[in-house]
Amino acid sequence: MHAPSRPEDLAHPELLWARAVTLAVIDAGCSVRPEHAVDDDGVWCHSTGAGGWWRLTLLDGGARAVFCGQDPDGSHTHVGGEQIDFLAGGPDWLPWDLLRDGAAGNLFGFVYWWHDGAWHRIPYPDEVCEDGLDGAAPWAGSQGSQEEFLELAMALCDVPYGRKPALTAAVSRFVEQARERKADEAAVAALLAPALVEDRPAPRLDVALALATRAGVLA
Repeated sequence: MHAPSRPEDLAHPELLWARAVTLAVIDAGCSVRPEHAVDDDGVWCHSTGAGGWWRLTLLDGGARAVFCGQDPDGSHTHVGGEQIDFLAGGPDWLPWDLLRDGAAGNLFGFVYWWHDGAWHRIPYPDEVCEDGLDGAAPWAGSQGSQEEFLELAMALCDVPYGRKPALTAAVSRFVEQARERKADEAAVAALLAPALVEDRPAPRLDVALALATRAGVLA
């Protein structure tokens, strides 16, 4: 990604949603305390390390979207002692109540919105050297982010490195199914199968399936 990131750095929201939900499903099935969730505001991760976070919200059936978050180590949020207004000039359709809460708490390092077939953001002041997108969500890029996405999926599964080929195949299949909203219980089970490791608790298929249902990726 560029530094600071640019709208064209982000992948299409359909792919972002499929990747984000895939990570959330794996986390739900494999973690005792999942860091990903799906609710009425979208799919989100409340901890990317050191307090970082991101949230992806789809609106109008996916025709519009908002991707926001912060990386405490990489997000530049003040210029001249003043907090940057990441919502300045944003379109009327943005979920303003939700976003204003984040802005008031200085929680944003980046806010991107999708409409008319492209991502947009405010024009950054020249002093902004980085917005933290690459730090908070390196898997969200339109180019060269597949490896970061797979590494994160592998970390969430906590599988031996030797199972990476199996996990890579399972994740790739599920992303495509999730993007087309054609996943099913068998697809969720296949996604979690690489995490079936001797002497470890089995992945929680029911929890993962419930999250996939909430995310709307099941046929």
